[in-house]
Amino acid sequence: MSDALPPYYFRIRENGAAVFRVDSENRNRRVEFEEIAVVNLRNGTVKPHGDRTLTEADMAAIRAWMADRAAITARREVDDILRTIDHLNLTAQWAQSKASPEQLEAVTDALLLAMHDLRSVLVRKKAERLAGG
Repeated sequence: MSDALPPYYFRIRENGAAVFRVDSENRNRRVEFEEIAVVNLRNGTVKPHGDRTLTEADMAAIRAWMADRAAITARREVDDILRTIDHLNLTAQWAQSKASPEQLEAVTDALLLAMHDLRSVLVRKKAERLAGG
C-alpha cells in the first residue's frame, strides 16, 4: 500500500457510493474508514451519514467524484454497446458456420425477437433525429 492514502474512499454501489473518510493517522497506525455520506448518482443527492455535517472539502471531493464517475459510466456504456456489436457479428458467424440445428432452434426465436425490438427502437430514434434536425 502506498504511503500517501487518499483522504476519501468511495465504495461503489448500484446507484452511487458510500463515502468514507480515510484515517491512517490514528494511534494504532491502522487504516480506518469513517462513513460520512451516501451518494445517489441517479438523482444527484448526497445524504450525510447519521447526524454528520459535511464540510466544504467533503462536498468538493464528493462532487468531483460524482463528475468523474458519470464520465466513466458514460464511456463504459458506449464501450458495452460496441462490444455488443462485436458479439452480434460473432453470433452471426457462429450461426452460419458452427451452430448445430438444435443450437439454432434453442436461440433463434429469442434472438429474432430481441433484434426486432432493437431494430424498432433504432429506426424510431433515427426518424426522430432526422425529423428534429
